Amino acid sequence: MPIMLKKLIIHVKESYTGLPRQAWMLALVIFINRSGTMVLFFMILYLTRELGFTVAAAGRMISIYGLGTLIGSYLGGWLSDRIGTQTVQLNSLIFSGIGLVALGYLRTQAAFGATLFLQAIIAESFRPANMTAIARACPPEIRTRGFALQRLAVNLGITIGPALGGFLATMNYRYLFWVDGITCIAAAVFFSAVFRSARNEIGKHEEKRIQETGAPWKDGPYLIILGLLLCLGIIFHQIFNTWPLFLREVYGLIENRIGLLLTVNATLIVLIEMPLIHAVERMNPLRIIRIGILLLTGGFFILPFGNSFPYAVSTVMIWTMGEILVFPLLVSFIANRASDANRGQYMGLFTFVFSLCFIFGPIIGTSVYQNLGPHWLWRGVGIWGIMIWSGFHLFERAYGGSKGASSGDPSTPDT
Repeated sequence: MPIMLKKLIIHVKESYTGLPRQAWMLALVIFINRSGTMVLFFMILYLTRELGFTVAAAGRMISIYGLGTLIGSYLGGWLSDRIGTQTVQLNSLIFSGIGLVALGYLRTQAAFGATLFLQAIIAESFRPANMTAIARACPPEIRTRGFALQRLAVNLGITIGPALGGFLATMNYRYLFWVDGITCIAAAVFFSAVFRSARNEIGKHEEKRIQETGAPWKDGPYLIILGLLLCLGIIFHQIFNTWPLFLREVYGLIENRIGLLLTVNATLIVLIEMPLIHAVERMNPLRIIRIGILLLTGGFFILPFGNSFPYAVSTVMIWTMGEILVFPLLVSFIANRASDANRGQYMGLFTFVFSLCFIFGPIIGTSVYQNLGPHWLWRGVGIWGIMIWSGFHLFERAYGGSKGASSGDPSTPDT
């Protein structure tokens, strides 16, 4: 066996070693849940093609979902610091599963919108609770890989969900809602079985009374990062609205082909994210994030320059590499700013801002798409990406590139 290949195999093995059992179990819960995730990816196509909504009305529905995630994300983080991440995660999985099945039987805009709003609040509360649990389970030196493992579980599930969803959509869209809901409940059953006996082990920080620590909204550098995240998230969330619409209308791809593109994205993340993050986890995270921003936005910018399925695959590969270099490092950078007593609030505010993108993303994206044309949308993404890159560059010059300047955790360095 060549020496380089041996080194590569050793590096891949090392990228998975040292992570605590709790992190692996939390990731497995996510995998079970996300292996059925399909409704959100095909939401805009379902609303426009099955329910007969206009593009603008469908965009408003997705924005309603975004408003719900906005509330759920902050609520989930706040509750995690008070009643524990386990309670929040379990209830979120159970009731979001019920909500998804119910959505498949609603036809009017009022009923669908109201139920979608409540479903979003419940479902989104899971994410900050899970992120907080992983951050508490993993010490700072391996926390980035802990979040990469979380993303690996999400995307390993997504290699199944959207591809299966695209197939089911060609038969009956209602099947998507049932499968998505059942996998949520299955994840809840597994979570309850695994963590019932491990309550004291992963919940020792959660049982403490909340201490008087620095509030995240008083952390200036953190708020700047959140502002940049908002700008980037608006672009990234085009995946859930204008991106599939563009592929359907301009590229002529049907739903199962679009699902395969999402599978390409998820497969790349599963195969290379952990080893790549392990290779760069000791580098300046802000510099790596800037490289990722250019790749992420560039992959969307070049969409209008082709119209074939292989070309679409190449664009997905480019923005996927950017996604890999941005999100695990950014989440870890933020988690390292918090203490154990207020990490739920930090993660909650992080997901709160990311949820804002569900509101602004569809409104901005579909408005530009409909009024200026889809090609101008992707040109604007390229320009916006350069501006975000510049923002992170200025942030690094002002605050340095330390791995998550801490606001209250003695185990992390000061800014």
